[in-house]
Amino acid sequence: MLPLIQKEVVEIHQWISVSDFTDMVGISQMTPGPISFNLATYVGYTVTGNAFGSAIATIAVSTPSLIIMVFICKYLYKVRHNYYVNKIIDVLKITIIGLIGAAALLLINRENFTDYKSVLLFCASFIAVFKWNIDPVLLIIAGGICGFLLY
Repeated sequence: MLPLIQKEVVEIHQWISVSDFTDMVGISQMTPGPISFNLATYVGYTVTGNAFGSAIATIAVSTPSLIIMVFICKYLYKVRHNYYVNKIIDVLKITIIGLIGAAALLLINRENFTDYKSVLLFCASFIAVFKWNIDPVLLIIAGGICGFLLY
């Protein structure tokens, strides 16, 4: 969803800047709920300047997903043991991994990596997660502290 949201709100409608989008993605990762809801709330408030705009944007983003998930869950439960349905779900899992990777690549830009310190913070966090299996929440807190001290 991140590439689609960025294209719509940053490039097409120009409601927020790339740096604001990047900041909001980071904040949305730390707040509860799906990132698209959090971004919609932020963009709705930014565009309208009030809480009503935030509420409308959040409802507009969540309603289609809710309708689709109710429909899918109702019928998927009936065919959950079907061989072909399970194969389709396996393919979807691989696709989701690709989409997550694409979202990660989208955030690798000049606005996020401004100097060598930001690159070193990223590399250290990456290694800490994959080599030592450190909790990402602790890394977010440590990264915030390091960013505060370095910048």
